[in-house]
Amino acid sequence: MVDTKTTASADNPGVVVLPPVLHAAALLVVLALDWVWPWPIFDRPAYRWAGVPLIVIGIAIVVWGRITMLGAGTNINPSQPAVALVTSGPFRFARNPLYTALMIVFSGLTVAFNTWWGFALLIPVFIVMFFGVIRREERYLDRKFGESYRQYCSQVRRYF
Repeated sequence: MVDTKTTASADNPGVVVLPPVLHAAALLVVLALDWVWPWPIFDRPAYRWAGVPLIVIGIAIVVWGRITMLGAGTNINPSQPAVALVTSGPFRFARNPLYTALMIVFSGLTVAFNTWWGFALLIPVFIVMFFGVIRREERYLDRKFGESYRQYCSQVRRYF
């Protein structure tokens, strides 16, 4: 008898954190640090609007990527099994467009909140994303989709 619960739970990349949760937590840390020790980027509040285009672009990529993944019939949540290898939509240009988009939104919010703390925390966020999420997903997708995934990797870069 096969334990379907164990088998099903093994069919995922085993990421250390859900990417939106990581970015939201980092943003809270940024705001707390900025409250305790302000580290402004700009001396004029009008420059904060420079972050809005980044936020809009990032959200647009996230929406496009989610629609593409749903259309392919696969799970968006990395703690669930990948059902299909998605190579269309924004995945034609980058293997991790949703994660790149989260970094773009985070950068836009950093500019909008006018604090260098966001860029300082973007480095550890990127490290956690790379080793705790992206590399784990890559190994998982390689095991699950084999040569199809390897061919995709040879044709499409990891980030935009």
